[in-house]
Amino acid sequence: MNTLYSFRRCPYAMRARMALRYSGVAVDIVEVSLKAKPDEMLALSGKGTVPVLNADGRVIDESLDIMRWALAQNDPQDWLLKDDPGAAVQIAPLIEQNDQVFKVHLNRYKYAERYPEQPMEVYRGEGEVFLQRLDELLEGRDYLLASHPSLADVALMPFVRQFAHVDRDWFAQTPYRRLQDWLQRFLDSELFTGVMRK
Repeated sequence: MNTLYSFRRCPYAMRARMALRYSGVAVDIVEVSLKAKPDEMLALSGKGTVPVLNADGRVIDESLDIMRWALAQNDPQDWLLKDDPGAAVQIAPLIEQNDQVFKVHLNRYKYAERYPEQPMEVYRGEGEVFLQRLDELLEGRDYLLASHPSLADVALMPFVRQFAHVDRDWFAQTPYRRLQDWLQRFLDSELFTGVMRK
C-alpha cells in the first residue's frame, strides 16, 4: 500500500497530493503535525520534511519526484506534454525557476519581518517578475504551456496561491488578469478542493 505523509497547507505537499489524486493512485494520507513529526515518517526519510511517499517500500521524499512517479503510473490528460515535445522541454526550467528563485522571494515577502534588510515591497517586487512572466505565458491560452494543465501548472500553482494570499487586495488589483483567472480556475477545481478537504 502507498502512504503519503503530508501537511495540507505546505505547497510542496499540496502539489504532490494533486498529482496523486489526478493519477488515480490509491494512497493513504497521513496528515502530519510539523511540530510532532511521526517516528515512522522520520524512519523513512531523515530529512524530516513533507511530503514523503512510501510507494510499496520505495521511499520518495521530494514533491516533484512524487509528482513524476504518479504521472508514470497514469497521466490521462497528458500533464507531461508527451504530445507536444516543444512545450514539454519548458516544464523543467519553469519549475526550477519557481523552486529555486521565486520561492526565495515568496518566503521573504511572506515573512518580511524575518528579513528586515529590505521593506516587504522590495521582496514582493522581486517575486512579481516571475508573476509577470507567467501572465505572459498565459496569453491566448488557459494554461502555461498548453490548452490544458501540465506538470508545470500544478507544480507552480500552490506557490502562486501563497504569494497571492499574502495580500489579496494587492494581487486583485495587479494587471495580471490572465494569472488571476488561471489561479481561480485551480482554486475552483475539484482537483484542488478535493486535496484540501479535511
